[in-house]
Amino acid sequence: MELNNLTMRPIAGRDELDLFCRLPYLLDDELADDLAAGRRHPEWMWVALRDDRLVARVAWWGRPDDGPFILDVLDFDDDSADRVDVGAELLRTAMAAVIPADDRPPGYVRMVPPDWRENAGTRRVVEDRMTVLERAGAHPFVERLRFDWYPGTPLPDPAGRLLFRPVRDTEEILDLMTRVLDGTLDAHSRDDLTRMSARDAAVRHYEDELAHYRSPREWWRIATLPDGTPVGFVTPARNDYNPIIGYIAVLPEHRGNGYIDEILAEGTRILGVQDVPRIRASTDLGNIPMANAFLRAGYVNFERSINMMWH
Repeated sequence: MELNNLTMRPIAGRDELDLFCRLPYLLDDELADDLAAGRRHPEWMWVALRDDRLVARVAWWGRPDDGPFILDVLDFDDDSADRVDVGAELLRTAMAAVIPADDRPPGYVRMVPPDWRENAGTRRVVEDRMTVLERAGAHPFVERLRFDWYPGTPLPDPAGRLLFRPVRDTEEILDLMTRVLDGTLDAHSRDDLTRMSARDAAVRHYEDELAHYRSPREWWRIATLPDGTPVGFVTPARNDYNPIIGYIAVLPEHRGNGYIDEILAEGTRILGVQDVPRIRASTDLGNIPMANAFLRAGYVNFERSINMMWH
């Protein structure tokens, strides 16, 4: 299909945020703060215009002083007959300008309702965007469940089987992060293990996520048996947007004993006393034990995320 009268370019600056937001998505309220904080840059935010009408947009997110980390905005006019072609052409053009030619492109994430497959309209919106990504060489990677916990939701009382203490130092948490990768159900971790050692995967996860939390590391907890043997850990934290259960895991030799419920409850309690409006958490759709633990603790599955990657 010929794409007539299509102008594709990055936005000129914050003055064009209103233009960029003419196609709505739930991240729009964060864009101004992200630009101010250096998590986004105008040259990472591209628009496709037809006769001054916004018909598609894409944007990447990254950490300050770093390159694009994830593609998290991809929208187009869902009533347009050539919407997929327009979206694909804009993504191709923007990627060529934003992502260095020899780099693996950052993955794509889109937030969707929990029942997106059952709603025909929502399903078409999601699948159209997946088609655009597939044309650019990306493939479906994992679907994740996103949870909220609200203050006042009852938590189980400590069972007394575990003790909790702060993390001693970075080496201790890296050692435990390395050990829990044995038998992990997390798709991103499993993908990392196809390309690097467990230790390197743990270091990468730490440097990409845990090192950037904005909250005290004193909140992190190691769960132990009464004799001091580590059983697992949890890293309650704040990221740039929300209080979160950042990382939670049970060591392989202690799985199957229900310890995850006590560890999750402890992490939730630590955040719950910080006067938070809610606590966010997520896990892979296929990680049924973790998903069930969140539900038992009173977390509500309010959303899912579709993750696609380039290989």
